[in-house]
Amino acid sequence: MYPPELVAPMKADLTEAGFKELLTAEEVDNYFATAKGTTLVVINSVCGCAAGAARPAVKAALAYSEKKPDNLVTVFAGVDKEATAKMREYTLPYPPSSPAIAIFRDQELVHFIERHHIEGRSGQMIAEHLLEAFDEFCGENA
Repeated sequence: MYPPELVAPMKADLTEAGFKELLTAEEVDNYFATAKGTTLVVINSVCGCAAGAARPAVKAALAYSEKKPDNLVTVFAGVDKEATAKMREYTLPYPPSSPAIAIFRDQELVHFIERHHIEGRSGQMIAEHLLEAFDEFCGENA
């Protein structure tokens, strides 16, 4: 478990951008029980590819996209273990991955970006990938 003071800025990086933090398995289940529209989920982590690529890419895509997800939620791997384990049940059949980025339509997983699609790529490349995914899965005509 990471010290709270270490991860606080990493969590704030997304919560300050409008993401709702899900801290327990129950919160994850409750969220999906009533989820409507499109949801962007970020499985956050302390690794360098989360800080250098995933979080900046997500924020850039949200800032520049005309089509946006209706809801933004996040769990933090290695910190909020129950919530992350429960979220990973929703992202099956993909194996556990962090960081990772998912798009759900209501309760259905429609797009998933695994760590190996984040690691070694620039934030700009990931943001462009997300912009294409937002175009496909978000908005009235998706």
